[in-house]
Amino acid sequence: MKKSFLSGPLAGAAFLMATSAIGPGFITQTTKFTEQLKGSFGFVILISVLLDIGVQLNIWRLVSVSKMYAQDLANKVLPGAGYFLTTLILLGGLAFNIGNIAGAGLGLQVLTGCSVETGAIISCVIAAIIFSVKEAGTAMDIFAKVLGFVMIGLTLYVAFKSEPPMGEAAIKTFFPDQINELVILTIVGGTVGGYISFAGAHRLLDAGISGKENLARVSKSSVSAILIASLMRTILFIAVLGIVWQGISLGNDNPAAVVFESAAGRIGYKIFGLVLWSAAITSVVGSAFTSISFARSIHPLLEKYFRHIIIAFIIFSTIVFLIIGQPVKVLIVVGAINGLILPFALAIILSAAWKKNIYADYNHPKWLSLIGWIVVVVMTYMGVRGISTWL
Repeated sequence: MKKSFLSGPLAGAAFLMATSAIGPGFITQTTKFTEQLKGSFGFVILISVLLDIGVQLNIWRLVSVSKMYAQDLANKVLPGAGYFLTTLILLGGLAFNIGNIAGAGLGLQVLTGCSVETGAIISCVIAAIIFSVKEAGTAMDIFAKVLGFVMIGLTLYVAFKSEPPMGEAAIKTFFPDQINELVILTIVGGTVGGYISFAGAHRLLDAGISGKENLARVSKSSVSAILIASLMRTILFIAVLGIVWQGISLGNDNPAAVVFESAAGRIGYKIFGLVLWSAAITSVVGSAFTSISFARSIHPLLEKYFRHIIIAFIIFSTIVFLIIGQPVKVLIVVGAINGLILPFALAIILSAAWKKNIYADYNHPKWLSLIGWIVVVVMTYMGVRGISTWL
């Protein structure tokens, strides 16, 4: 009997990528940009979905057909490029995992009243348990899928309670009052930037789903990943718009919490805690798995102790947070550097498509390559601007 899409690793990879993107930053950015642009943020989501799908299809297809992890593929194109990419991914992944652990701690504080530090430790233990089981890949898939549905379902409830102006949102999605290119690029970078775009592709390699014969399934999974993340962003946009439309100020301290509490009272505030924790803990899992997957081919010992190193990565991120807190300045600077990972990695992988010694019997679609190179140019420009702002 043929398995449904949702029951296998294809859905697991899609949810892993989507929930890796849906972190604390995702929630905050969506909230603030909706407050800034109102209904016109719908247009930003629409354009970013198209760009994100182009990026994902390029990366997932080329990684899958090559049957190589992204760092190994990069080294085939340009010797040493894979090691450089691995360094960037590890640094960016570590910096953002500290933020994800902090977000998980804050989420449990809202839910239970415990301290943020205690919440961070509990979240660290939960994430470590996932990778301690023998079938860690399957456990990770189930975890990402369950919490993905939880986040979407709870946020949908809050969106309904906020009584959003659906007609306004629909009109402005296609006929916006303003077009903010910087916001579009920020959203694209936040959805498929850094390690995120490789999370699902590497998970499928790990599950043995690769090669030209699986191209259609891989493509479906990559598009599904973007649609899941974008569904969550759209529902959150609608929820925030409903509150903003009522003239309620969100403030700067915790704008998303204001949205949830304004829409559904004390229950809404608790829902925010659960959504924030779900977003943060799944990002911890996705970041740790993907970051370490870039190092696994450097030495046989790293492959042998792959799961143990992931656990150590999570524990180290938690210890750093407990000792020095969330170093905002460092996170922002590394975040800007992380923005350069997407164009660099995408450029290398797109260049691999020309290598007949890698793709002897596969011709990558030219329209996909064109979309990919457009994203490379634009994201490089914005990444350099971000770096220059903070250095």
